[in-house]
Amino acid sequence: MDERQKDQPAADQKMKDSGKNSEQQPVTACLFSAAFFGALGSSFIYGYNLSVVNAPALYIKAFYNRTWMERYGEPLGAETATLLWSVTVSIFSIGGLLGAVSVTMILKILGRKGTLLLNNIFALIAVLLLSLGESAKSFEMLIIGRFIIGVDSGIALCALPMYLGEITPRHIRGSIGQFNAILICFGVFTGQVLGLPELLGQETRWSYLFTFLALPAVLQLCVMPFLPESPRYLLIERRDAAGAERAFQRLLGKKDVSQELEEVHAESRAQDNMHTASVLQLLRSQAVRWQLITIIVSMACYQLCGLNAIWYYTNGILRDAGFADNIIPYITLTTGAIETLAAIISGLVIERIGRKPLLIFGFVSMAVFFSLLTVFLHFQDSMSWMPYLSYVCILAVIASFCSGPGGIPFVLTGELFEQSYRPAAFMIAGIVNWLCNFAVGLLFPFIQEALQAFAFLVFVVVCVLGSIYLYFVLPETKNKTFMDISQSFAKINKIPVPSPGQEMELVLSCKPDMYGKDIIKMESSF
Repeated sequence: MDERQKDQPAADQKMKDSGKNSEQQPVTACLFSAAFFGALGSSFIYGYNLSVVNAPALYIKAFYNRTWMERYGEPLGAETATLLWSVTVSIFSIGGLLGAVSVTMILKILGRKGTLLLNNIFALIAVLLLSLGESAKSFEMLIIGRFIIGVDSGIALCALPMYLGEITPRHIRGSIGQFNAILICFGVFTGQVLGLPELLGQETRWSYLFTFLALPAVLQLCVMPFLPESPRYLLIERRDAAGAERAFQRLLGKKDVSQELEEVHAESRAQDNMHTASVLQLLRSQAVRWQLITIIVSMACYQLCGLNAIWYYTNGILRDAGFADNIIPYITLTTGAIETLAAIISGLVIERIGRKPLLIFGFVSMAVFFSLLTVFLHFQDSMSWMPYLSYVCILAVIASFCSGPGGIPFVLTGELFEQSYRPAAFMIAGIVNWLCNFAVGLLFPFIQEALQAFAFLVFVVVCVLGSIYLYFVLPETKNKTFMDISQSFAKINKIPVPSPGQEMELVLSCKPDMYGKDIIKMESSF
């Protein structure tokens, strides 16, 4: 113990120097490739499926009616047609929920990278069903295909942010984590572009919109096998110290990764056990109670803040502004472009501004512009130019969402929990995400019918309450280790906070077996 105390100042200085050096270290090609191709075969597919059914909706409905007529010799009834289309759209969320529920088990067996690779099988099966449904004269294939691509998205939105958070140095963890949001937005924009009448938004070509989904899945399948697995997963869960060291070396582009390994060892020692916690254990644990509440609140606000409702009613507002139906798809492209641009800017500034300010700014801005949108919609019929202001507010709401709320909740889910709790935390976050997504699609039409122009005030309340909660509860996580972030919740969780000497003892106690084949079984720190 005396020897460790003597070594403590030197070790402390070593950690500080390593932190400074890491901040000067550029992003390696390996790390960028892992982030880009990981997001391309995951987040991009999710975003693409949010917008891809909008352009060919009339053609798909006509296909349903034609198929029904050929089968049963009578036209499709109005109520049945509405039901079939509602199921086609909403079953995507049901599939997403199933994917989120099953992700913990898959992550435990296959790891982060293995889960992403396996997920492409769901994507390719969905592509076949969606692409061949028209040729096979089966609308059931489209519905099943939408369900399976929903499963793919549910798994992807849990596995990808976890993978990105675990492979990235803490000084750029937010920027790399924003690849998730950027590729979602780019997927939405790509779906809008390919859905234009000059491209694939035609009656004879709409099935190719779904065939395009095979491209990002195949690209990920070709590249990801050659990229490293999460070093944290290898070291803590697989006990593969040599594999973790090689993964860190490739991702960070340097030979000496002892500091990164020390950090992971210290995190593993600080946890109660080495096994992945179940959802029930996570719910019962007092040590992560407020982290869990924070993730539930931020993920619920992510869906309930009203962005999905904006997508549903953009075309109607444009028609009220006097734009012809044939040019509305081109004007709608501005929404996807603004969304993508705002997400990119957020990724560039997140490490300077921080997660908490961007989140609160985004929700407060959305509340302001939703309030203005309510005013403009209320007076829309009285002045001819008022719909244009409504559309400007829509663009502002979208930009505000993507400046922080559109991606940071996924980053936070990975940051607020240490390794053993992280899979269960992502599962709960995914369940909240998809349930709230389904609720908005189901309930907002009724809310809008009852409240008319004042319907968006519901989202104002959600954004304001979410901002207040985050202001008082969420600590800033920028450039902090996972242990630092967990300890920042210690007071509110009413658990003991370790002294600096205890923290250093955790790190020093890991040195002897740093490069050994086995990791010493974890003991309780406090």
